[in-house]
Amino acid sequence: MLGSYVFYAWWRVDFLLLLFLVTLWTYGLGLKIQLATSEARKQLFCSIGVIGCLLVLGVFKYLNFFLDSFAALAGTSAQEMGVHWRLILPIGISFYIFQSISYLVDIRRGDAPATKSFIDFAAFIALFPQLIAGPILRFKDLADQIVYREHSVRLFTDGMTRFTIGLAKKILLADSIAPIADAAFSSADPTFGEALLGAVAYTLQLYFDFSGYSDMAIGLGMMIGFRFIENFNRPYISRSITEFWRRWHISLSVWLRDYLYIPLGGNRGSVYRTYLNLCTVMVLGGLWHGASWTFVIWGAWHGGWLALERMTGWVKKADGVWFSLPLTFVIVMIGWVVFRAETVSAAMDIYAGLVGANGFAIRPDFLIGLPQDAFIFLCISALIAASEGKLQSWFSSADKDEAGGGVMVGRDLPGTSQTVVLPAIRSMSLTLATSALLVLAVAKLAEQSFSPFLYFQF
Repeated sequence: MLGSYVFYAWWRVDFLLLLFLVTLWTYGLGLKIQLATSEARKQLFCSIGVIGCLLVLGVFKYLNFFLDSFAALAGTSAQEMGVHWRLILPIGISFYIFQSISYLVDIRRGDAPATKSFIDFAAFIALFPQLIAGPILRFKDLADQIVYREHSVRLFTDGMTRFTIGLAKKILLADSIAPIADAAFSSADPTFGEALLGAVAYTLQLYFDFSGYSDMAIGLGMMIGFRFIENFNRPYISRSITEFWRRWHISLSVWLRDYLYIPLGGNRGSVYRTYLNLCTVMVLGGLWHGASWTFVIWGAWHGGWLALERMTGWVKKADGVWFSLPLTFVIVMIGWVVFRAETVSAAMDIYAGLVGANGFAIRPDFLIGLPQDAFIFLCISALIAASEGKLQSWFSSADKDEAGGGVMVGRDLPGTSQTVVLPAIRSMSLTLATSALLVLAVAKLAEQSFSPFLYFQF
């Protein structure tokens, strides 16, 4: 707990107080729910706790947005209305508020007991590997691990490997292709080629940036004995938007399902109510990402496709249709455009480019200033995203072999009596590859400018 508090205070000490107060509030209301003698009182304390958490999130994340929107409707600006201050968004607030809400609701439902140890709960809320950008954890899944964890050299080195892979995703891939996306989204009239390059680049950048952070969080957790849930599972091989949301930001998808979709009624009502619930959840999920109409539109875009797929039964048909994978990728990429754009108008500029409104060829001035290796890394990123399943199988096979869980396969080389032990070679290759990635990532990190994780803004 203390280590996590020092980590968070390194950014800003004053917002550490907010984190502590939210923790204290949630812990106290959790005990109130546990000790309540009637269902009505349990529900009352749960509602008070959840509303308190949402008020904190609402003030810090959405007050600026609502003031600006109200001023725009009045034909003026917040500054002209006399509002000269802007609230700073505390890092990680969206994640630790969601974890606090899930804790209260789980106690209310009887899915988990309230903890009596404030230190255990505070350590969970502030757990530094995932505090900044997830995965979104539940206390009931980590309660036993907070009390007791197994430590071993094997687990530590596995965590270092996972951390290194995540670091390489962020530094070598995401940051290397970011200039292409930045150039396209900063252009007022991109051509088809420029808009397409920018959209593809951001689609890959966001994935490797965010999944890289998740890998680093999971790896850090393993290094200190924790097992966190996976947050990504090859999302760009999805054949439907429904499948995409089972593979992308899994901890958020599960949270929205368990604590929003199901309480709204899920699919238990009429088919039209189910469609409405899907759209509502995705719009709110979009708004969770940020206080902007771009995120609302992005959420509505995905909610609409989820409802359409349920209406047509596309999820069951998609596996047998060859174009379902590229179609899903295009739909997701179109959504990422408005997700990335600073304003709706900026998103419209990219969409105009994608339909060829500004021409088709890539102009020389677009290429000026872009790093020479950006396009090489764009191609490498696309290949890795497409073949990630095979890479994961290779890494997992090496892990099993090194741990003694694999089958020792040997064969004689022609003309010799030397036996080649394949698992040992694979294990050595894994070690060398991981070491090389670490050296390359640290070297590139040392030479580049400040480049925070994309999900820090949420």
